[in-house]
Amino acid sequence: MTSHRVVFALIAIFVLVLLTSDPSSSDDSHKVKLSLYYEALCPYCANFIVNSLGKTFDNGLISIINLRLVPWGNAYLKDNKTWVCQHGPDECLLNTVEACAIRVWPDLGAHFSFRFIKCIERLQLENKHSDWKSCFGREGLNSKQLIHCYNTGLGFELERSYAYETASLKPPRRFVPWVIVDNLPLEEDYQNFVAYVCRAYKGPSTPKACGSPSIEVNSSPKANSIGQVCYANVAKNQTSMAAAQGKP
Repeated sequence: MTSHRVVFALIAIFVLVLLTSDPSSSDDSHKVKLSLYYEALCPYCANFIVNSLGKTFDNGLISIINLRLVPWGNAYLKDNKTWVCQHGPDECLLNTVEACAIRVWPDLGAHFSFRFIKCIERLQLENKHSDWKSCFGREGLNSKQLIHCYNTGLGFELERSYAYETASLKPPRRFVPWVIVDNLPLEEDYQNFVAYVCRAYKGPSTPKACGSPSIEVNSSPKANSIGQVCYANVAKNQTSMAAAQGKP
């Protein structure tokens, strides 16, 4: 009889824990969504990825962020088989390569896709973007899946979906980098994204990166960011690129 009472008591405790626990209390459920709409050869996008977003992986801020990268930017679809990129065919190629990286290495916990993209964007800042294949070796990544993604046309399909998504943004993006934190477009204040992320986070484990006294939302962002973007209505060497023609 005593053993039965113990069993019933344990069951009651277990049920009580289930009923009173909050499934939304995990850190993942409190993460702040940060989406970056960008293009591979925009120097301001490259600078933001390398020198701003890159730091979130070092200072712990990434632990409260659901990061989403959308490599399309100011490009547009010309027809079902070709598209036009602001900085020419190399940008079309690298946008597609980076879209494939996101598809084949989706685990942010391992940081593979971001590390690869950051490597490419660092080369862009050094005017060496044509050496992008060296990022496979630099980051210790196998190129097979990514090249397959590109050559089979999957990369183009990914880019087309990014094109429709980017075109559907409300309000419409006026330039890149275009940063959105929990559905709030930061517009010209995108470099101040840490303040917005920290303010939006309501979870139990606030990282030290949010404790800096300098973290505050800019009251007059537009005065500080003029020219630090690639505008959608300014084309530079726009050239069409056919989808997945040959090896990247």
